[in-house]
Amino acid sequence: MPAEERVTARLSLRERRRAAATQEILDAAERHIVENGPAALSLRAIARDLGMTVQALYHYFPSWADLVTALITKAYDDMADAVQAALDAAAADATTSRVLIASEEYRRWAITHPERFQLLYGTPLRKYAAPANGPTTQAMIRMSSIFQREMFDGFTTAQLAAADAPAISPSMRAHLEQLPPHGLGALPPPAIALLLSAWGHLHGLVVLEVFGHTGFLGGHQAEIFRMGVQNLVEDVHSRIPDPGPDAM
Repeated sequence: MPAEERVTARLSLRERRRAAATQEILDAAERHIVENGPAALSLRAIARDLGMTVQALYHYFPSWADLVTALITKAYDDMADAVQAALDAAAADATTSRVLIASEEYRRWAITHPERFQLLYGTPLRKYAAPANGPTTQAMIRMSSIFQREMFDGFTTAQLAAADAPAISPSMRAHLEQLPPHGLGALPPPAIALLLSAWGHLHGLVVLEVFGHTGFLGGHQAEIFRMGVQNLVEDVHSRIPDPGPDAM
């Protein structure tokens, strides 16, 4: 029996019904985002579509902000699942950069789900603040850790610490060294700077496409994206020194 089925089998009837109702609410909320955009998300409209009262919906999501948090978390998780699945499917492909595989799946998910991507990276929703170190933060870390892992796979900590990132000021280096020891904080400051710079370029290309700013390229948008990712990966890796004879 698959793990998910075993977990479901252990839940009580009441818990299974609650899980099903919660999923139904999330599905309805995602439909509203697709049809009307994230800013128009309304508990009243969702309750009306599901044939329930707003008061009944509050039993599952005590506030609009709680629903938004769940939707953002789910979007990050769905995106991460898609990227990881693409990497798993290409595990035997030694000819294509795994960063490129992850990046192209990230782009595919974004242009397939533009409204959900906008929920994550578009104009911030008014009156919403993600809970500090809450589920949205953890889901975002999971997403970013995939690119961190693939970008620096095979390099040692010593190599990453010696990477050529000359723009780091002493104050910035000190700040990066104080990051929590998970996610980016697990990397030496030069590697963090290189990864953030690369991510900015990669993500920026996706944002431009999703928001319609590269439509003049027509069917060549995927080609431009692939070229950009290949260039940034080559640049990052060229800045990381060889391990040296002592590492042999």
